[in-house]
Amino acid sequence: MKFAVMCALLASVSLGLSACNKAKSPGEAQADLTKAASEAAENNAKADAKMKQAEAQASDELAKAKADAEAKAADKSVAAVADAAVTEAEGKTRIALAKCEALAGDAQQQCKDDANAHLQTVKDRAKAATKE
Repeated sequence: MKFAVMCALLASVSLGLSACNKAKSPGEAQADLTKAASEAAENNAKADAKMKQAEAQASDELAKAKADAEAKAADKSVAAVADAAVTEAEGKTRIALAKCEALAGDAQQQCKDDANAHLQTVKDRAKAATKE
């Protein structure tokens, strides 16, 4: 029994090997070569296109991220300048209000109104600048 199985196995191996050694005609071999070269070129072209698309997308994303970062930095800078202007105006308003105390009657009230109006104008401008 073992001998029969071994013989069958050897026969199938020898048939398989003899089939592998069959040479193709030069025309068939050239056609296969041309097809393989064409497929390789097509695959390379697809890979190049995909790589260029990925590079373009990455470049666009980088540009957008850079623009977003610059916009955020500009917003923070504007906000800091606006805060500094308001702080400075508040200090000047306190000084102006203190000077207004030396005046009497309507002149004192007009002085206080002017000082407070100036402070409000600075605050309004600062608020408008930070919303843009």
